[in-house]
Amino acid sequence: MKKPEFLDRPHNPRHIPGIFNYCDRWCERCPFTARCLNYEMSEEILSKNAGSDEKQMFWESVQESFRQTREMIEYIAYEQGIDLDKIEPDPEFEQKEKESKEKAEDHELSRTSMQYTKKVHKWFIAAEPVLLELEQELNNNLKLGIKTSETQGAAIMIEDAISVIRWYQHLIYTKLMRALTSHDDLFEDMDLGDEFPSDADGSAKVALLAIDRSIAAWGKLYEQMPTQADEILDFLVLLEQLRRNAEKCFPKARAFIRPGFDTGHRP
Repeated sequence: MKKPEFLDRPHNPRHIPGIFNYCDRWCERCPFTARCLNYEMSEEILSKNAGSDEKQMFWESVQESFRQTREMIEYIAYEQGIDLDKIEPDPEFEQKEKESKEKAEDHELSRTSMQYTKKVHKWFIAAEPVLLELEQELNNNLKLGIKTSETQGAAIMIEDAISVIRWYQHLIYTKLMRALTSHDDLFEDMDLGDEFPSDADGSAKVALLAIDRSIAAWGKLYEQMPTQADEILDFLVLLEQLRRNAEKCFPKARAFIRPGFDTGHRP
């Protein structure tokens, strides 16, 4: 069986191995895209579908990714003598996985982060008129030349803050859930050394960074939206509680070394 070409790419010295495992998936703002295999392959898929409409391009990219993944699985199975047609369910494993997920979903961190996710969604719906009014006021000030540089700075600040909040709104819950389920994994109780760092700590670190950045973003909105001060303060308190509890649950998370981001690599 012919080896798929993309399986040799991880050995390219330009790529930082595993950098995409503990990132926040915000490629547009990442300085390491040129050194990320995941990003490179995604861009290739998009370039192949250039000229398609947006919906068609999305499904074509999914199909291409599916094709490549199947090629990889079939090649590895062929190399290792694995029969892909033979299904042997492991009831014990399936039960443990189910219990682990239920335990994680019931954890204070997952419940609090899901509460935050839902509250953010509701706030943006309720605050839409306020945000539109603020945008109109800033645009009018720009047209009238009133404090132009200050007004432009405020507009950019608000736009960036909203982008950050929206990007991390769901990711905090997702990464904390992964951290909690990984934390409950059999291998988390073993000392496997630096070669196999804790996935729970790595996932928790991404969640903590997302919380940090969300706190900073809400702080900016707090300055710019005095009429929403009480509601925004609630978010800040909730995120701070979430941050402290996450650090207690995963005391080694902040020290986790993420490939590329924390290893001194240059973009």
